[in-house]
Amino acid sequence: MNDYNHIAVAYLDTIDSEAAKKVAQKWQFNYIGDAACAIKHPNIRFLLQFNQQALELIKLDEPKLGGIKVDFVEGASAHRRKFGGGRGQDIAKAIGLKHGFTPHVLDATAGLGRDAFVLASLGCQVTLIERMPVVAALLEDGLARAKLNHEVADIVQRMQLTYSSSIEKMNQVHNNIDVVYLDPMYPHREKSAAVKKEMRVFQSLVGEDLDADALLAPALTLAKYRIVVKRPSYASPLNNKTPSTCIKMKKNRFDIYVNQGIPKH
Repeated sequence: MNDYNHIAVAYLDTIDSEAAKKVAQKWQFNYIGDAACAIKHPNIRFLLQFNQQALELIKLDEPKLGGIKVDFVEGASAHRRKFGGGRGQDIAKAIGLKHGFTPHVLDATAGLGRDAFVLASLGCQVTLIERMPVVAALLEDGLARAKLNHEVADIVQRMQLTYSSSIEKMNQVHNNIDVVYLDPMYPHREKSAAVKKEMRVFQSLVGEDLDADALLAPALTLAKYRIVVKRPSYASPLNNKTPSTCIKMKKNRFDIYVNQGIPKH
């Protein structure tokens, strides 16, 4: 169990003070009030702060990185929703999306929810599981804000977040899950290009994803049709298990494990 004493919740404007208190209470983080007070707490390395009614994560020793938040309304998510290629994009092909088949997907490594949002925007019901409380708090806040926006409210209504360990939870889920989607934190690679800002922050926050291989077995048991694993092109298959087929992209690939064929309509 990680020790989260190095994380605190704060606000930039007093209008968000009650929201900040609720987040601290729900996720059992320290609450320090005004973000300016962080300087009085040298043990705090990360700040979950409300900035204009949106929750964001700040790495205090690298303030130039800026805040990380979940935004399904604007930015990259909006661009991908409008111009990402719809059902023709690789992730849609990987999960087997086609006319007459819109699967219920379990995203067992939800992270900031980007891929889950793409799948929901294509019509899928998506159950998201996230085990890191910091990430789950950011994701919950992003979903709540998105539900207030008329452009994406219907999409996020198809996204259901569960805070849990996927390895344990997948053994308990009895819903009709058609596809399990896995995108574990990538294996560390020496001399790799600069990792994206978010990945750097999360790796310094939670460390390596050392038990990712253990996700595959319960996923194979749970999924009715297939398991899709997103991997960097340089990484070996999850748990070194050869997939049924692959979809290769520029830097990544989707390893697909087929339990049974998708029904024809």
